[in-house]
Amino acid sequence: RIADLFDQYLLFRPEMMFQWEKGKARHWQAMLWRELVKGHEHEHRAALAKELFTAMERGIDPPPGIPKRISVFGISALPRFHVQVFVSLSHIAQVNFFLMNPSREYWGDILDTWEMKKKAKGAKAASEGELHMEKGNSLLASMGALGRDFFEMIQEFDAEECSSYEEPKAKNLLSSVRSDILKLQERQEKEKVSPGDLSIQVHSCHSPMREVEVLHDQLLRMFEEDPGLLPKDVLVMMPDVETYAPYIQGVFDSPREDARSLPFSIADRSMRKEGGVGEAFLHLLDLQGSRFGVSQVVTLLECEVVRRKFGISDDDLETVRRWISETQIRWGVDGKHKEELGLPSFPQNTWRAGLDRLLLGFAMPGREERLFSGILPYDPIEGEESRILGAFAEFVETLFERAVSLGQPKTLEAWQEELTGLLDDFFEPGEETDREMQLIRRLLDDLVKSGAASLFDEEIPLPVVKSTLEHRLDQTGFGLGFMTGGITFCAMLPMRSIPFRVICLLGMDDDTYPRQTRSLGFDLMAKRPRPGDRSRRNDDRYLFLEALLSARDKLHVSYVGQSIQDNSIRPPSVLVSELLDYIEEGFEFPEKEILEHIITKHRLQAFSPEYFR
Repeated sequence: RIADLFDQYLLFRPEMMFQWEKGKARHWQAMLWRELVKGHEHEHRAALAKELFTAMERGIDPPPGIPKRISVFGISALPRFHVQVFVSLSHIAQVNFFLMNPSREYWGDILDTWEMKKKAKGAKAASEGELHMEKGNSLLASMGALGRDFFEMIQEFDAEECSSYEEPKAKNLLSSVRSDILKLQERQEKEKVSPGDLSIQVHSCHSPMREVEVLHDQLLRMFEEDPGLLPKDVLVMMPDVETYAPYIQGVFDSPREDARSLPFSIADRSMRKEGGVGEAFLHLLDLQGSRFGVSQVVTLLECEVVRRKFGISDDDLETVRRWISETQIRWGVDGKHKEELGLPSFPQNTWRAGLDRLLLGFAMPGREERLFSGILPYDPIEGEESRILGAFAEFVETLFERAVSLGQPKTLEAWQEELTGLLDDFFEPGEETDREMQLIRRLLDDLVKSGAASLFDEEIPLPVVKSTLEHRLDQTGFGLGFMTGGITFCAMLPMRSIPFRVICLLGMDDDTYPRQTRSLGFDLMAKRPRPGDRSRRNDDRYLFLEALLSARDKLHVSYVGQSIQDNSIRPPSVLVSELLDYIEEGFEFPEKEILEHIITKHRLQAFSPEYFR
């Protein structure tokens, strides 16, 4: 966390780091930084950027490899550090920023209600006439803080501006809201919404599963009403893909011959969750130091790529489960292993005792009454089952042998060799697994490189390595599944402001979105924030605004609005509430309240009689 914070300081407070290096501060962070960079003061990126700026100002010949034209595309916002680097490069190359500006009017001075109150409170000396504050469009003022600060920063640099804005063509509720933002206006009179206008719909459900079921039904209705709408025209975003992925698979993954089948893909899943090798590899590391319970070992054997390595099929696994049950294997490698765990050296019900019974039963019959060296043979093994027994015994022996080796601290180079061997011992290479196995090997290589870069050569225990691999596998994905020709499910991330005819937002719950960032207690930037500082909350507010602007025909929003336990009401995300308030103030419906037309409260079950009335 300290390393990540220093990394942020270099981006957002480089001048502070230079002051520290000159000995201007005496607190622990400054002292630690001086120790870290001693002898390497000119190698961190803030120093390299400063060197770049100086060289460009002097007017040097372009170094080889710098292109004549640089384009920055699809970026919502950048730190000042990166903008300055591009501005510096503009001395020797043409730099083009392609930015999506929500409004064609200047909106750098607009404030949301909270900012206006804060400014008014601090301006006690000003008279009412002198204190002029522009609100503009309330949605843009509330959700656009990130973009506002970024466009204000861009204006500080000398650049040629080329604008291109286009009025929404369709005339419906969604296009009217987008038009208001484009023109930076607030509606003075309420506009009537036609009864058939379903361009913005909000659905309140009891659970994430019901959200996905409702989405599936709504999409089927959209495809039926508009034959020109294709699955590739639909984007579904959610704050946490991992939470919704099982429900999406369960609801949308129907046979192709089913008339309700819709092609889809799920993007942004981590390798640990998406693939089978990553999760199984970490589970393998978890076994070291454990009791080797039956469920732990069998869970590993249930992984198809592991079974394939040892030649065990699905049917063979059922046989193995029966053997484990009938030989009374429970936990522990053997009596010695139990003793190491601080328990009596009792060999019964261990893996070794069970395997001895199985192997002896294959070698000689005991007829459930004859013991050999104190071991009762397990008789019902014959014929083809001998192959299964051999494969099972090899799996168990390899597992226990590796577990002993994993218990010893090692250097990073030794861990790379050990874990690469573990990967080769338990996972069968193939078309489906090669990509995951190569990724794990690359992560192990990165461990060694990071050790060499930090001059670290001490021995470390397995939990440290495992923690690092877990974090990296959680963060690393395959980069697949985005815009593959079907409905795209993905996370709400920056750079997703791509126009789609239909954009759906799932999981817009009050406690989920916008996501909160808890800054560290010793974060100096959090104590003195500046415009443009990293803020997860501002990022998420701007992402919601971009989704609203990118939806061309329809915007579908859903959230868990009723408790699955007692049906009590739960509020939506504050961003959804702001959008609904804006619609309620500026639009009206001829037959009923406008929000009754937009919000649908769904039943607990999909087979509720209310859906058939």
